[in-house]
Amino acid sequence: MRVAICDDDRESCARLRSLIKQQRPDCEVVCFDTGKRFLEAGQHFDILLLDVQMEEMSGIEVARVLRIKQERTILIFVTALKEYAAEAFEVSAFNYLLKPVESERFCKVFEDACREVKRRRNISGEQLFFQTKARSFVVQKNEILYVESCRRQVEIHTLRENITVYATMKSMEEQLGKGFFRCHRGYLVNLAYVAEYGTGTIQLQGGETVYLAREKYAEFDKAYTDYLHNL
Repeated sequence: MRVAICDDDRESCARLRSLIKQQRPDCEVVCFDTGKRFLEAGQHFDILLLDVQMEEMSGIEVARVLRIKQERTILIFVTALKEYAAEAFEVSAFNYLLKPVESERFCKVFEDACREVKRRRNISGEQLFFQTKARSFVVQKNEILYVESCRRQVEIHTLRENITVYATMKSMEEQLGKGFFRCHRGYLVNLAYVAEYGTGTIQLQGGETVYLAREKYAEFDKAYTDYLHNL
């Protein structure tokens, strides 16, 4: 689960991040102090906690840009300004929380948002949504051969093209789920396209080869055998 906090108040960011980590330690949380920096990052997040009053761009303006791009991020406004609630829901806000937010209230809303993320993933089934600076697009999960780590980005190798996006291997593992195996710290492979494997490498249908870490061999062997048995 990837969560962004966009707020120019450092104390507010730190508190929200702490609450999220206490509730969901596995969440990847990234903080931005302006809406412009958030948008320029070009990253996809499952949930965005967004202040309204910020320099350069208001939270409402940021949300409108996301919706124009057809970004399906769940928006939770966390602000001291109650008068923008109507505009927030015009951009399909999931909730509108007023500062100072009670911990119990925030945790309930955030947990509801996490459940909504899972519900949407189940509905979308075999489709994954990604965004780059140039475009937004949907990738069919069953067309992904493997994912390769490239510093702060990942390269998604599909049957038709290779796509580079800002994401972590951990977040890709969570999104892809069953049927994919982290065979090396830099590779995540689709078991459906495995042709053969041995010590150190996995050969995929079509001829491409990815690394198989020595310490992962036994685990991969079992995962692939289980995969074949469940076909």
